Amino acid sequence: MRKALILLAALAVSIHATAYNDHRGHNLDSLERAVARWTPDAIDKASEQELIDLNRAYRDLMVGYHVMNGDKCVFYARRALSISHPRGWHAADADAYRYIGQDFYGREQYDSAMVYYKASLAATDAMAAGAVSPTDTAGYSQRTIDDHYSALYGSIGNLYNMMDSIPQAMDYYEKAGAIFEKYGWNESNSILHYNMGETWIDEGELGKARAEYDKAMAFAEASGDSLMIVDVWKGYGRLYAEQGKTWKSLPYLRKADAYYAAHPDYAPGFRTENLGYMQEVLSKQKLQLGRMAGALTALLLVLVGVVIARRKKHKAPKGDAAGAGSGALRAGSGAPAPSSASARMSVSGAALDLSAREKEILDLLSKGYTAPQIAEALSLSSETIRWYRKKLLAKLDVSNTAELISTAKDMGLI
Repeated sequence: MRKALILLAALAVSIHATAYNDHRGHNLDSLERAVARWTPDAIDKASEQELIDLNRAYRDLMVGYHVMNGDKCVFYARRALSISHPRGWHAADADAYRYIGQDFYGREQYDSAMVYYKASLAATDAMAAGAVSPTDTAGYSQRTIDDHYSALYGSIGNLYNMMDSIPQAMDYYEKAGAIFEKYGWNESNSILHYNMGETWIDEGELGKARAEYDKAMAFAEASGDSLMIVDVWKGYGRLYAEQGKTWKSLPYLRKADAYYAAHPDYAPGFRTENLGYMQEVLSKQKLQLGRMAGALTALLLVLVGVVIARRKKHKAPKGDAAGAGSGALRAGSGAPAPSSASARMSVSGAALDLSAREKEILDLLSKGYTAPQIAEALSLSSETIRWYRKKLLAKLDVSNTAELISTAKDMGLI
């Protein structure tokens, strides 16, 4: 499954255009007590200004509970809609619909999320068409309209991304990016291009991923947002790991982990994800070192074989009658020459040193287990099992599994 994406900074409602009170993490209880006195009868008798203030309070609670309590977030979003929708307050509608959509998005109920995102989009279209604002008869400013569009485009882009509809996701991301560029919203653009980089990695388009991460880093540095810089470090670490460049990947991941460890309140899941990438990189490095050691061992064996062959050639020159006679005597005595398997056993049986893991894998191979089955039984990767098999082939000087098993039986290894 495609992993969850960072919500664009603009999705924290109206961060650019509307001055919401930030009740997240504080004053939520007192605000709830304040709105609790507004019974249906009291709302029916309220003035327009009181309704505007109450709608704003409901949306403040909606924003405040967005991360901490999804059910309460949706509850207050619907209370806000009960005031704004009958009165045609489209900006308030757009906010509430989007937050309900985000709650369904977080629950992976994507069809329901799309219903509310489309309702939010319709409300924003009404704003753009000249709808009157409850606080401004001249209507909504272009900046306010663009703010709502950019937030919604980012949400819809993330939704299509999670649904693996990549062309549609990129289309909405580009729409959001055009608005971010228009107003110089560097932090939002950094998050946008980071998301695009993550998407291209998931799609295996590593060149495109690198281009998006570079853009994300440029915007993050322009905004001075240290958190986004760290997130892009994590992205670079993941990218280099996918390219097999583990020695370049690990420094980025370690820098990111140091920052996440020093800021435990910032998206704990990001540190968990980053630690997962570090573990994968370390495993790949161990495997790479093992392959290098195996290659060097094989090369050393070849060189030793060449040296031994040359020494034998010098010790037994052509036309050596004694050697020929000895061979004839052995052939005529009824004592057969040793087989290749027994020769290997006599030459290397005593010196052959198999590790406990190699013996374990050799035993399972002799019982007909495949590499994936052995990997599952031993909680290792299939690639690791294949690497051990190559080592066994080299140690017993054979070329395939059948010959490996046969020779191992002859040598008494299984």
